[in-house]
Amino acid sequence: MTDIQEILNRCDRFAAGAGCRVTEVDEHHAVAEMIVTKEHLNAGGVCQGGALFTLADLAMAALMNHQGNLTFGISSNVMFLSSAVEGDRLRAEAIPVADHHKLPSVEVRVTNQEGKLICHLTGMGYRKEVPIGEVKVV
Repeated sequence: MTDIQEILNRCDRFAAGAGCRVTEVDEHHAVAEMIVTKEHLNAGGVCQGGALFTLADLAMAALMNHQGNLTFGISSNVMFLSSAVEGDRLRAEAIPVADHHKLPSVEVRVTNQEGKLICHLTGMGYRKEVPIGEVKVV
């Protein structure tokens, strides 16, 4: 497990509480996964958009923070393309679009266990001069 995986899986409490977990990170991509449970469902009986966004956002955070400097998301655009249902195993894979030293941008594709595209996210971050390992989490 990489340092960024451990930091995000331990410190991103909201994503962890939603059942999201970073499973892969390197300079080329990051992957976060979750299984849709009844707690993720909206009134229509499908996975709530906020849960899908949280999963995609976690993959984006893992990729943008992989270099070691604290990076926050500053802009995201998400398109919900298909519904996810209880029991679906979702995989969010983030890939770099532009790894600018201050303003990195990524693309995230969330798919289910059959490879069906559920949602697509593009995002941009702001990279600070603070090493992520120096951030204190209380």
